[in-house]
Amino acid sequence: MLPLEGTTVVALEQAVAAPFATRQLADLGARVIKVERPGAGDFSRGYDRTVHGDSSYFVWLNRGKESIELDIKDPADRRVLDAMIAAADVVVQNLAPGAAGRLGLDAATLRAARPDLVHCSISGYGPGGPYQAKKAYDLLIQCEAGLVTATGTPEQPSKAGISIADIATGMYAYSGILTALLRRAATGVGATVEVAMLDALAEWMVQPAYHAVYGGSETRRTGAKHASIAPYGPYRAADGNQVFLAVQSDREWVRLCREVLRRPELAGDPRFAHNPERVAHDHLIGPLIESAFAAFDADQVVALLGDAGIACARLRRPGELLDHPQLAARDRWQQVRARASPPRRRFRRGRPRAPAAADR
Repeated sequence: MLPLEGTTVVALEQAVAAPFATRQLADLGARVIKVERPGAGDFSRGYDRTVHGDSSYFVWLNRGKESIELDIKDPADRRVLDAMIAAADVVVQNLAPGAAGRLGLDAATLRAARPDLVHCSISGYGPGGPYQAKKAYDLLIQCEAGLVTATGTPEQPSKAGISIADIATGMYAYSGILTALLRRAATGVGATVEVAMLDALAEWMVQPAYHAVYGGSETRRTGAKHASIAPYGPYRAADGNQVFLAVQSDREWVRLCREVLRRPELAGDPRFAHNPERVAHDHLIGPLIESAFAAFDADQVVALLGDAGIACARLRRPGELLDHPQLAARDRWQQVRARASPPRRRFRRGRPRAPAAADR
């Protein structure tokens, strides 16, 4: 039996952050009923058509859920939604700023009738403050939190390659809901959980913020290299492929010098003795490493680094992930059969059919 079996979640959700949170709940056995707009459904359905004609985002975020299409401004459909909420343990919403309050779907309204309800609201900037009414999407939050200016090359800032603000927010919402359910099991009292995308990503950006404020300069953009640890990044092998390595301590630097570079004298060189000095002289370290790697192809470099106890990685493409040997060996992929799940037509006369299984 999965730990959340018997728990019902009503999700007034769209895009990425809230669906990511509720998908984790579904994975733990919760019954998640996803409420979608009439006609089009969750707009993430239209992001692409890459997974057998469906959106890669929607398939990723909504496996294991049920889906029902309701016009929550229509009186008949609203009665259906109210009946669902009355039987739910958790309500999650990431409607447009202010919409939940206008519709009476905010925590104060719903928990006044159901003190045992766990209510989670996900927003871009949180309640209060000058930004509370602003719409927010992942890239915009990356900008506001300083991530874009900390990422990329010296010449060009860059976004993260995945929806990192959404994912951070979804994980904080998920952990907040689990904490609330744990407390409710002990006390019978529900909770109001509020998670803002800016808050979530700001927490992840504290280290570069500290480094900039207390170090007296903004975080350097260093491409695929680490901005404040060295050597930590990509180095070219003899076959032209790149191998990433990470030296995290002075002890590992000594091992790299002795066992991989075959330059034991570098271990005592004051320019490289400690990480701050190595960062300052990283432009000298790169050629030393690539000179040593010039005698080996990438597979040999990985083996050499592994024997020396130096962490390393091959540079892989996203398309190679499904065939990653470690994930395959640990049986981390499961084949799931599911029929296509187009948006449900608008239910009429307040008598919708039972929620239907969403894409898994």
